[in-house]
Amino acid sequence: MARRRITIIGGGFGGLTAAISAAEAGADVTLHEAHRRLGGRARTAQAPYRANEGPHAFYRRGPHWAWLRQRGLTGPRARVPLGALPRTRYLLDDRLRALPPLAVSRLAARRDAPVGRTFLGWASEVAGEATARAAANFAAVATFHHAPGLLSAAFTQERLRRAASLPPEAVYPVGGWQSVVDRMTARARELGVRIETGSRLEALPFTGDPVVVATSLESARRLLGDPGLSGESGRTLLLDVALRSRRGDAFFVSDLDRTGWVERFTTQDGSLAPAGEQLVQAQLPLAPAESRESGLARAEHLLDLGFPGWSERLLWRRSAVANGRTGAVDRPGTTWRDRPAIDRGDGVYLVGDQVAAPGVLSEVSFTSALEAVSLALAQHPAGHSPHRPAHRSAHRSTGPAAR
Repeated sequence: MARRRITIIGGGFGGLTAAISAAEAGADVTLHEAHRRLGGRARTAQAPYRANEGPHAFYRRGPHWAWLRQRGLTGPRARVPLGALPRTRYLLDDRLRALPPLAVSRLAARRDAPVGRTFLGWASEVAGEATARAAANFAAVATFHHAPGLLSAAFTQERLRRAASLPPEAVYPVGGWQSVVDRMTARARELGVRIETGSRLEALPFTGDPVVVATSLESARRLLGDPGLSGESGRTLLLDVALRSRRGDAFFVSDLDRTGWVERFTTQDGSLAPAGEQLVQAQLPLAPAESRESGLARAEHLLDLGFPGWSERLLWRRSAVANGRTGAVDRPGTTWRDRPAIDRGDGVYLVGDQVAAPGVLSEVSFTSALEAVSLALAQHPAGHSPHRPAHRSAHRSTGPAAR
């Protein structure tokens, strides 16, 4: 009996999830990755400073964590040690505090936020405007958006609740996310997936087999020739620094007056930097008209507060702006179901963190990958090829494909 064949474009977390899932179901899978290294945004820099592209952590209550654990793909993992929590700081009213306002914690526990209102409007009614603003700014840690208070109350509230949960939900793969990518790659190869790196496709392959496009939304738009394929995401300044260690440095500094935070990642995983050094990453969501320089100034201010004398201890530094690469955000009156559909028609399926699938951040890529493979295998069994025109027309389906 002929095996079902699937082509996957993109070797990031979503693409590798799709490849493993399809191969486990018995499909003949080929994966194309434009870069020489797999991983996409989950790639980790080479030693000595193993920095991810922005903050990367798994929420252990998320669906992808259980899936990876079942397959032995998580590897050693670290959590924030309880001893680090007293080194958490919050900037509020231009003053550094050891604890967030109690009202913010109470607001984070609520589960009744509506879809159709802004978070700021709803939260101001139930907890007061000052609490609402502080809570919205704290939620930026899981939205990467400069104004989470203007997003759907339900969207922002879910991220606030998970980010503020105690004990913390975050789990960190030792060695950075690249360690997980490497294990996923090995698993895919064991299952017979053909992986073609340095393989940049400028058009969809016309083999007649289903295709899973697991790229950024911008790349998918070009590849599919669909100018209507779009979604809103954040714009974030990323600053990574390596410092000589110093007693008394903060673990985490969160700006509740605006949005942004700084985290010392070697607190939970000392392998990310050489002994006696620490890796610190800052993330500052930028407003549409805000400059990179403004974001850097805000990041350095947080470093001044939490890591006194950091510039004299500086060993390594890099910065970048992530534009539209931080996951979907939902405006009032919309949910994940209103994002671009997974099923694009003609045997093409879309995977990524801005498509119509539930979850938080990378969970969206994971969930959409499983859904895309499920649809592809169900709709295109072995021996049946989808009709794909030689010159693919723009396909603007935006209805819900994953539930």
